Amino acid sequence: MKGTHLRFYTYENRKHGSVLMYEWLLERAKTQGIHGGSAFRAIAGFGRHGKLHEQHFFELAGDVPVLVEFILSDSEADALLTALREENVHLFYARLEAEFEVIEPRAELMARTHS
Repeated sequence: MKGTHLRFYTYENRKHGSVLMYEWLLERAKTQGIHGGSAFRAIAGFGRHGKLHEQHFFELAGDVPVLVEFILSDSEADALLTALREENVHLFYARLEAEFEVIEPRAELMARTHS
């Protein structure tokens, strides 16, 4: 199956309204019927302003980069991006072509392993 890989870059402590941006993005996508998404915290990174953001041992919640990504159909990606623009969200993202599928065991193999 061909589709889109959307990658959103934000910071751990950045919010949209009163909700952390990465949590808000995941919830927004879920309400649109997108079947899955993930958020990953980085060890370190820098953005367009060149300021290095790093995680330190004593920090509980800091300003380290967070990647939120979705692999979805082109129409789902278009709808999510439209919704984010309507919400007036300021967010950097990358849109990549993706090829994806689910690997599932064959039925006869499943029957042998369960007997």
